[in-house]
Amino acid sequence: MTITITTAPCCWGVDDVNNPNLPAWERVFDEAAAAGYGGLELGPYGYVPLNHQQVAKALTDRGLFIVAGTIFDDLVSPAKREDLLRQTDEICAMIITLPQPEQVTGQRFRTPYLTVMDWGHDERDYAAGHSDRAPRLSDGAWAGMVANIKAIAELASSKYGVRAVIHPHAGGYIEFADEIERIAIDVPAETAGFCLDTGHTYYADMDPVKTLRRYAERLDYAHFKDIDQAVFERVLGQKIRFFEACAEGVMCPIGRGVIDYPAVGRVLQEIGYHGFITVEQERDPLSVAGSLQDVKESRDYLRSVGF
Repeated sequence: MTITITTAPCCWGVDDVNNPNLPAWERVFDEAAAAGYGGLELGPYGYVPLNHQQVAKALTDRGLFIVAGTIFDDLVSPAKREDLLRQTDEICAMIITLPQPEQVTGQRFRTPYLTVMDWGHDERDYAAGHSDRAPRLSDGAWAGMVANIKAIAELASSKYGVRAVIHPHAGGYIEFADEIERIAIDVPAETAGFCLDTGHTYYADMDPVKTLRRYAERLDYAHFKDIDQAVFERVLGQKIRFFEACAEGVMCPIGRGVIDYPAVGRVLQEIGYHGFITVEQERDPLSVAGSLQDVKESRDYLRSVGF
Protein backbone atom coordinates (compact mmCIF):
# COMPACT_ATOMS: atom_id res chain seq x y z
CA MET A 1 0.00 0.00 0.00
CA THR A 2 1.04 3.56 -0.68
CA ILE A 3 -1.03 5.61 1.76
CA THR A 4 -0.85 9.21 2.95
CA ILE A 5 -2.49 10.00 6.30
CA THR A 6 -4.24 13.37 6.62
CA THR A 7 -6.63 14.92 9.14
CA ALA A 8 -9.72 17.15 9.26
CA PRO A 9 -11.12 20.12 11.19
CA CYS A 10 -13.76 17.93 12.88
CA CYS A 11 -10.94 16.78 15.18
CA TRP A 12 -11.10 20.32 16.56
CA GLY A 13 -14.88 20.24 16.91
CA VAL A 14 -15.57 21.91 13.57
CA ASP A 15 -18.77 20.46 12.13
CA ASP A 16 -21.50 23.08 12.51
CA VAL A 17 -20.18 26.38 11.17
CA ASN A 18 -22.83 28.22 13.19
CA ASN A 19 -21.39 26.98 16.48
CA PRO A 20 -20.00 30.08 18.25
CA ASN A 21 -17.26 28.07 19.99
CA LEU A 22 -15.27 26.98 16.93
CA PRO A 23 -11.51 27.51 17.07
CA ALA A 24 -9.80 29.77 14.54
CA TRP A 25 -9.01 27.94 11.33
CA GLU A 26 -5.37 29.05 11.63
CA ARG A 27 -5.15 27.10 14.90
CA VAL A 28 -6.38 23.97 13.14
CA PHE A 29 -3.71 24.41 10.47
CA ASP A 30 -1.02 25.04 13.10
CA GLU A 31 -1.88 21.98 15.14
CA ALA A 32 -2.35 19.68 12.14
CA ALA A 33 1.22 20.50 11.12
CA ALA A 34 2.51 20.22 14.69
CA ALA A 35 0.98 16.74 15.01
CA GLY A 36 2.89 15.51 11.97
CA TYR A 37 0.27 15.59 9.24
CA GLY A 38 1.20 16.77 5.76
CA GLY A 39 -2.33 17.68 4.81
CA LEU A 40 -5.93 18.06 5.84
CA GLU A 41 -9.45 18.63 4.59
CA LEU A 42 -10.85 22.11 4.13
CA GLY A 43 -13.71 21.44 6.55
CA PRO A 44 -17.40 22.33 6.22
CA TYR A 45 -18.43 25.09 3.84
CA GLY A 46 -17.99 28.49 5.43
CA TYR A 47 -15.36 27.58 8.01
CA VAL A 48 -12.15 28.44 6.14
CA PRO A 49 -12.49 31.72 4.22
CA LEU A 50 -13.04 31.44 0.48
CA ASN A 51 -9.94 33.51 -0.18
CA HIS A 52 -7.66 31.41 -2.36
CA GLN A 53 -4.51 33.46 -1.86
CA GLN A 54 -4.88 33.78 1.91
CA VAL A 55 -5.52 30.08 2.47
CA ALA A 56 -2.86 28.93 -0.01
CA LYS A 57 -0.26 31.05 1.80
CA ALA A 58 -1.36 29.69 5.18
CA LEU A 59 -0.97 26.11 3.91
CA THR A 60 2.36 26.76 2.22
CA ASP A 61 3.75 28.49 5.31
CA ARG A 62 2.98 25.36 7.34
CA GLY A 63 4.00 22.80 4.70
CA LEU A 64 0.43 21.54 4.31
CA PHE A 65 -1.84 20.56 1.42
CA ILE A 66 -5.60 20.16 1.02
CA VAL A 67 -6.90 16.67 0.27
CA ALA A 68 -10.66 17.40 0.04
CA GLY A 69 -13.49 19.85 0.40
CA THR A 70 -16.83 18.99 1.95
CA ILE A 71 -20.52 19.38 1.30
CA PHE A 72 -22.27 18.56 4.59
CA ASP A 73 -25.88 19.56 4.12
CA ASP A 74 -29.44 18.51 3.40
CA LEU A 75 -29.14 16.52 0.17
CA VAL A 76 -32.79 15.47 0.17
CA SER A 77 -34.82 18.61 -0.44
CA PRO A 78 -35.31 19.53 -4.12
CA ALA A 79 -35.36 23.18 -3.00
CA LYS A 80 -31.72 22.82 -1.95
CA ARG A 81 -30.45 22.12 -5.46
CA GLU A 82 -29.41 25.67 -6.33
CA ASP A 83 -27.63 26.17 -3.00
CA LEU A 84 -25.86 22.80 -3.22
CA LEU A 85 -24.58 23.61 -6.71
CA ARG A 86 -23.43 27.05 -5.55
CA GLN A 87 -21.50 25.39 -2.73
CA THR A 88 -20.03 22.91 -5.21
CA ASP A 89 -18.89 25.74 -7.47
CA GLU A 90 -17.31 27.75 -4.67
CA ILE A 91 -15.66 24.81 -2.92
CA CYS A 92 -14.24 23.26 -6.09
CA ALA A 93 -13.01 26.58 -7.45
CA MET A 94 -11.18 27.00 -4.14
CA ILE A 95 -9.65 23.57 -3.59
CA ILE A 96 -8.17 23.17 -7.07
CA THR A 97 -6.06 26.29 -6.48
CA LEU A 98 -4.61 25.12 -3.14
CA PRO A 99 -1.36 23.19 -2.54
CA GLN A 100 -1.66 19.53 -3.52
CA PRO A 101 0.20 16.40 -2.43
CA GLU A 102 2.22 14.12 -4.64
CA GLN A 103 -0.13 11.67 -6.38
CA VAL A 104 0.74 7.98 -6.11
CA THR A 105 0.71 5.05 -8.51
CA GLY A 106 -2.48 3.05 -8.09
CA GLN A 107 -4.54 6.00 -6.86
CA ARG A 108 -7.81 5.97 -8.79
CA PHE A 109 -8.53 9.70 -8.87
CA ARG A 110 -6.25 12.58 -8.08
CA THR A 111 -6.90 14.92 -5.20
CA PRO A 112 -8.62 17.11 -4.23
CA TYR A 113 -11.88 15.25 -3.63
CA LEU A 114 -15.32 16.60 -2.82
CA THR A 115 -16.77 14.63 0.09
CA VAL A 116 -20.57 14.63 -0.06
CA MET A 117 -22.62 13.91 3.08
CA ASP A 118 -26.31 14.20 3.87
CA TRP A 119 -27.18 16.03 7.06
CA GLY A 120 -29.84 18.17 8.71
CA HIS A 121 -32.84 15.98 9.55
CA ASP A 122 -34.01 15.77 13.17
CA GLU A 123 -35.87 12.52 12.59
CA ARG A 124 -32.65 10.82 11.53
CA ASP A 125 -30.29 12.67 13.86
CA TYR A 126 -32.04 11.24 16.92
CA ALA A 127 -32.01 7.76 15.32
CA ALA A 128 -28.27 7.69 14.55
CA GLY A 129 -27.00 4.18 15.11
CA HIS A 130 -30.52 2.73 15.32
CA SER A 131 -31.43 1.16 11.99
CA ASP A 132 -34.58 -0.37 13.42
CA ARG A 133 -36.17 2.96 14.33
CA ALA A 134 -34.67 5.27 11.71
CA PRO A 135 -37.29 6.37 9.14
CA ARG A 136 -36.38 5.70 5.51
CA LEU A 137 -37.07 8.05 2.62
CA SER A 138 -39.99 7.45 0.32
CA ASP A 139 -39.06 6.39 -3.21
CA GLY A 140 -39.77 9.92 -4.47
CA ALA A 141 -37.67 11.61 -1.80
CA TRP A 142 -34.85 9.12 -2.37
CA ALA A 143 -34.92 9.85 -6.09
CA GLY A 144 -34.68 13.57 -5.31
CA MET A 145 -31.62 12.98 -3.14
CA VAL A 146 -30.00 10.86 -5.83
CA ALA A 147 -30.66 13.61 -8.38
CA ASN A 148 -29.02 16.19 -6.11
CA ILE A 149 -25.96 13.99 -5.57
CA LYS A 150 -25.60 13.33 -9.29
CA ALA A 151 -25.88 17.05 -10.04
CA ILE A 152 -23.17 17.86 -7.50
CA ALA A 153 -20.87 15.12 -8.79
CA GLU A 154 -21.35 16.00 -12.45
CA LEU A 155 -20.69 19.71 -11.87
CA ALA A 156 -17.57 18.98 -9.80
CA SER A 157 -16.21 16.62 -12.45
CA SER A 158 -17.13 18.42 -15.66
CA LYS A 159 -16.17 21.94 -14.61
CA TYR A 160 -13.31 21.35 -12.18
CA GLY A 161 -12.04 17.78 -12.65
CA VAL A 162 -12.87 17.04 -9.00
CA ARG A 163 -14.02 13.56 -8.01
CA ALA A 164 -17.08 13.51 -5.74
CA VAL A 165 -17.14 10.77 -3.10
CA ILE A 166 -20.29 9.84 -1.16
CA HIS A 167 -19.73 9.54 2.59
CA PRO A 168 -22.36 7.57 4.58
CA HIS A 169 -22.79 9.52 7.83
CA ALA A 170 -24.48 8.82 11.16
CA GLY A 171 -27.67 10.85 11.45
CA GLY A 172 -28.14 11.35 7.71
CA TYR A 173 -30.28 9.53 5.15
CA ILE A 174 -27.31 7.51 3.88
CA GLU A 175 -26.16 5.66 6.99
CA PHE A 176 -27.22 2.02 7.21
CA ALA A 177 -26.34 -1.07 5.17
CA ASP A 178 -29.53 -1.01 3.08
CA GLU A 179 -29.03 2.68 2.23
CA ILE A 180 -25.39 2.23 1.24
CA GLU A 181 -26.35 -0.69 -0.97
CA ARG A 182 -29.10 1.35 -2.59
CA ILE A 183 -26.94 4.42 -3.24
CA ALA A 184 -24.25 2.17 -4.77
CA ILE A 185 -26.81 1.02 -7.32
CA ASP A 186 -28.47 4.37 -7.97
CA VAL A 187 -25.30 6.50 -8.29
CA PRO A 188 -22.96 4.64 -10.66
CA ALA A 189 -19.21 4.50 -10.18
CA GLU A 190 -18.58 6.67 -13.22
CA THR A 191 -20.51 9.47 -11.50
CA ALA A 192 -19.18 9.29 -7.92
CA GLY A 193 -17.07 7.10 -5.68
CA PHE A 194 -17.32 6.32 -1.99
CA CYS A 195 -15.54 7.69 1.03
CA LEU A 196 -16.11 5.00 3.65
CA ASP A 197 -15.58 5.91 7.28
CA THR A 198 -14.66 3.18 9.74
CA GLY A 199 -16.27 5.00 12.68
CA HIS A 200 -19.58 5.76 10.98
CA THR A 201 -19.67 2.21 9.66
CA TYR A 202 -19.28 0.79 13.16
CA TYR A 203 -21.78 3.30 14.57
CA ALA A 204 -24.33 2.02 12.04
CA ASP A 205 -23.83 -1.60 13.21
CA MET A 206 -21.67 -2.71 10.29
CA ASP A 207 -18.26 -4.38 10.38
CA PRO A 208 -15.73 -1.84 9.00
CA VAL A 209 -13.48 -4.55 7.55
CA LYS A 210 -16.32 -6.36 5.76
CA THR A 211 -17.73 -3.07 4.48
CA LEU A 212 -14.39 -1.95 3.05
CA ARG A 213 -14.07 -5.29 1.30
CA ARG A 214 -17.66 -5.22 0.00
CA TYR A 215 -17.28 -1.81 -1.61
CA ALA A 216 -13.65 -2.11 -2.66
CA GLU A 217 -14.49 -1.20 -6.24
CA ARG A 218 -16.09 2.07 -5.12
CA LEU A 219 -13.51 3.08 -2.49
CA ASP A 220 -11.77 6.21 -3.76
CA TYR A 221 -11.04 7.76 -0.35
CA ALA A 222 -11.39 6.77 3.31
CA HIS A 223 -11.84 8.22 6.78
CA PHE A 224 -10.50 6.59 9.95
CA LYS A 225 -11.85 7.16 13.42
CA ASP A 226 -12.28 5.08 16.57
CA ILE A 227 -15.12 4.51 19.01
CA ASP A 228 -15.08 4.21 22.80
CA GLN A 229 -17.28 1.15 23.27
CA ALA A 230 -18.43 2.00 26.79
CA VAL A 231 -19.54 5.49 25.77
CA PHE A 232 -21.11 4.10 22.59
CA GLU A 233 -23.25 1.64 24.53
CA ARG A 234 -24.32 4.39 26.91
CA VAL A 235 -25.32 6.94 24.25
CA LEU A 236 -27.24 4.35 22.24
CA GLY A 237 -29.52 4.07 25.26
CA GLN A 238 -30.27 7.79 25.25
CA LYS A 239 -32.36 10.04 23.03
CA ILE A 240 -29.40 12.00 21.75
CA ARG A 241 -28.24 13.69 18.57
CA PHE A 242 -25.13 12.33 16.89
CA PHE A 243 -22.95 15.35 17.70
CA GLU A 244 -24.22 15.34 21.27
CA ALA A 245 -22.89 11.78 21.45
CA CYS A 246 -19.57 13.08 20.09
CA ALA A 247 -19.52 15.71 22.84
CA GLU A 248 -19.94 12.83 25.31
CA GLY A 249 -16.70 11.33 23.96
CA VAL A 250 -18.02 8.50 21.79
CA MET A 251 -15.16 9.16 19.35
CA CYS A 252 -11.70 8.63 20.79
CA PRO A 253 -8.11 8.69 19.51
CA ILE A 254 -7.39 5.84 17.11
CA GLY A 255 -5.95 2.87 18.96
CA ARG A 256 -7.89 3.48 22.16
CA GLY A 257 -11.21 2.25 20.80
CA VAL A 258 -12.93 -0.86 19.57
CA ILE A 259 -12.00 -0.83 15.86
CA ASP A 260 -9.34 -3.35 14.82
CA TYR A 261 -6.91 -1.27 12.77
CA PRO A 262 -4.42 -4.06 12.04
CA ALA A 263 -7.36 -5.92 10.42
CA VAL A 264 -8.35 -2.73 8.56
CA GLY A 265 -4.78 -2.49 7.27
CA ARG A 266 -4.88 -6.08 6.08
CA VAL A 267 -8.11 -5.62 4.12
CA LEU A 268 -6.80 -2.44 2.48
CA GLN A 269 -3.69 -4.37 1.48
CA GLU A 270 -5.88 -7.18 0.14
CA ILE A 271 -8.02 -4.87 -2.00
CA GLY A 272 -4.99 -2.89 -3.23
CA TYR A 273 -5.98 0.49 -1.81
CA HIS A 274 -3.60 3.34 -2.62
CA GLY A 275 -4.10 6.98 -1.82
CA PHE A 276 -5.34 9.02 1.11
CA ILE A 277 -6.87 8.30 4.50
CA THR A 278 -8.09 11.09 6.76
CA VAL A 279 -8.07 10.77 10.56
CA GLU A 280 -11.15 12.18 12.26
CA GLN A 281 -12.38 12.47 15.84
CA GLU A 282 -15.58 14.47 16.18
CA ARG A 283 -15.76 16.36 19.47
CA ASP A 284 -17.25 19.37 21.22
CA PRO A 285 -15.20 22.45 20.24
CA LEU A 286 -15.20 23.40 23.93
CA SER A 287 -12.75 20.49 24.41
CA VAL A 288 -10.39 21.75 21.70
CA ALA A 289 -7.54 21.94 24.21
CA GLY A 290 -7.15 18.19 23.79
CA SER A 291 -7.19 18.13 20.00
CA LEU A 292 -3.46 18.39 19.33
CA GLN A 293 -2.62 15.58 21.73
CA ASP A 294 -5.40 13.37 20.37
CA VAL A 295 -4.61 13.78 16.66
CA LYS A 296 -0.93 13.16 17.38
CA GLU A 297 -1.82 10.03 19.34
CA SER A 298 -3.92 8.79 16.42
CA ARG A 299 -1.12 9.47 13.94
CA ASP A 300 1.49 7.77 16.12
CA TYR A 301 -0.72 4.73 16.63
CA LEU A 302 -1.41 4.31 12.93
CA ARG A 303 2.30 4.56 12.20
CA SER A 304 2.94 1.81 14.78
CA VAL A 305 0.59 -0.59 12.94
CA GLY A 306 1.98 0.04 9.49
CA PHE A 307 0.19 3.12 8.14
